[in-house]
Amino acid sequence: MRYRRSDVVSRAIEALDDYGLADLTMRRLGTELGVQPSALYHHFANKQTLLAAVADEILARAPWPTRQPGEADWVDVVGDICVGLRDTLLTWRDGAELVATVWSFGLGAAAPYERLVAALTAGGLEPLAPVAARTLLHYVYGHAVDEQTRLQAAAAGAIDDDPRDESDFAAGLGMVIAGIQVVRAAR
Repeated sequence: MRYRRSDVVSRAIEALDDYGLADLTMRRLGTELGVQPSALYHHFANKQTLLAAVADEILARAPWPTRQPGEADWVDVVGDICVGLRDTLLTWRDGAELVATVWSFGLGAAAPYERLVAALTAGGLEPLAPVAARTLLHYVYGHAVDEQTRLQAAAAGAIDDDPRDESDFAAGLGMVIAGIQVVRAAR
């Protein structure tokens, strides 16, 4: 059976969720699809381009905010983007690590950055928008990786940790946004 690129990406997302990023290999994916790993290279030049496609698909499935820049205060739109991104990353096993790595390497996963820059620019933060967007992404990715790592380690019995009553994500995000507001006001 011939698979389309989208079929390979969909199965790779399932394999990511089943086995984790470290065990998402071309060999495993080929086995999952019932093909030789070499058949996957028809769609992807290497594992990195496959992972970039997986990260982009995860982000395409994100519940992005319906409020758009210009329709609401930039603080609300930026907050909605960051919360939606975090929730999406936590939906998939190792989703935070995968998306953060792909974005960091410049291989894809640019949608959150582009959305943040648009919201910040609409809020009058040009020329600060690119740096502010990267700062927000560093916070979201770092926090999500921390949360995922702790949850997975606790579930595997690697650490003795009770689930946290509440995430401090919103409080930290508020601090980052407040810092951006201070810098904006100072300019």
